[in-house]
Amino acid sequence: MTNPLTILTGASRGMGLAMAHQLLQPGHTLLTLSRQIPDGLAAEAAARGATLITWSQDLADGPAAAGRLGGWLASQPADAFASATLINNAGVIPRIGPMSEADADDLAHALRVGLEAPMALTAAFLHSTALWNGPRKVLNISSGLGRRAMASQAGYCAAKAGMDHFTRCLALEEALKPNGAKVCSLAPGVIDTDMQVQLRGAASEAFPDIGNFIGLKDKGLLTSPQAAAAQVLAFLHRADFGANPVADVRD
Repeated sequence: MTNPLTILTGASRGMGLAMAHQLLQPGHTLLTLSRQIPDGLAAEAAARGATLITWSQDLADGPAAAGRLGGWLASQPADAFASATLINNAGVIPRIGPMSEADADDLAHALRVGLEAPMALTAAFLHSTALWNGPRKVLNISSGLGRRAMASQAGYCAAKAGMDHFTRCLALEEALKPNGAKVCSLAPGVIDTDMQVQLRGAASEAFPDIGNFIGLKDKGLLTSPQAAAAQVLAFLHRADFGANPVADVRD
């Protein structure tokens, strides 16, 4: 496909950075939004014949990020790209501990990055590309913890559960439109990222599940960011993408 556009949040590390590297294909355009500009992508894009646009953007300010994205998309000709895809990947875990000890600012930050920003960016993306001719997709990176409760991580679990349910609502809306977007909230499996390091390093008295996370690492059950990125992007390109608005990469 000639010149597909992919917009990716949280591209500076972990699976997001791995996805960014894999999305730099000849003739493709990649726009990344993250607080830090991803290392090494510019040279790789030039070598591969891909177009790379990197924005330093704090997703804790969802309205600003959405306004910037919507304005940029609205400035593009309707036939500039063969397709358009938004991948909401960014997320943070709040302080590890019970809700009774939670910090209000910390919780608010996790919900702004993990739920408010994806919703705002999705709204801007769909509105500004409504008249584009090519196929459009929204891929929200969720988590099994959006579907299974875990003590001491209520903020993260709530953000991912909210992402799942807003995607269900979105799928109903887009199905009513002639050129509605295909949407999916996808759990990517258990990945060896900084989040796993944070969870394994938590105080055992504050985090009852710490033994499970240490066990995943010790038993070699964590997927590398590169392998997880490949699985997620393969799922994105499946012919039946969007048939189930809430899915798991292992489905």
